[in-house]
Amino acid sequence: MDSISGIEIYPIISLIIFFSFFVILFWWVFTAKKEYITRVSNLPLELDNQNETEL
Repeated sequence: MDSISGIEIYPIISLIIFFSFFVILFWWVFTAKKEYITRVSNLPLELDNQNETEL
């Protein structure tokens, strides 16, 4: 690895991408509307109830 010139930039780029992803994710979680979160969290239950009624 020492013989490759410019390789020290890759860990820095990886850290920036990783940090940016989680900053954006936290921002989205804190700014999401409560109605949307509730609707999405109830989707698996609604789909399960629909499958039971079809049987």
